[in-house]
Amino acid sequence: MAEPFASSIAPRIDCQIRLMREADLQDYKTLRDGMLAGHPEAFTSDARTELLRDAESYRGRLSGGDGGANLFTLTAWLDGQLVGAISCEHEARVKVRHVAHIVGMMVRDEVHGRGIGRQLLQRALMLLEGEPVLELVTLSVTASNHAAVRLYESCGFIRYGRLMGAIKMPDGRLVDKDLMSRRLR
Repeated sequence: MAEPFASSIAPRIDCQIRLMREADLQDYKTLRDGMLAGHPEAFTSDARTELLRDAESYRGRLSGGDGGANLFTLTAWLDGQLVGAISCEHEARVKVRHVAHIVGMMVRDEVHGRGIGRQLLQRALMLLEGEPVLELVTLSVTASNHAAVRLYESCGFIRYGRLMGAIKMPDGRLVDKDLMSRRLR
């Protein structure tokens, strides 16, 4: 998530938050492609490579997709337009199946700072807390994205490390990622 462009007094927007459906795949691809192009430092995927994917390739992000590794993808809708998304994954391996991972958190620039990211994150945490096997959730966030770091901290995440130079930009610049976690129970 990039720094908000809206002022801190912008009113909170209530939007529809729901699980991503098969019919949403093209809208999801459009949102993701735009976010990757507009905020390359925020994602480990690169815009050029992902632009070549078709919408169907995101089918694994549907609930239970990718052989069960994807728990769910939540989408945020405002006036019939997809404005945000968050995905949660986990592994089936016995020793780590109690850990979930938040990936791909994104909110369109024009609605940043209006509470949509918080709504997505809170709903994701609620769903994760409802999974009896899960005890811990992790995420990584670009260390310089102070607004996103504050959001995660306000929802109970703590930084347990920093991966220096986690992303290498095309211009050679290195971007650090903060590693964060939160207990679910």
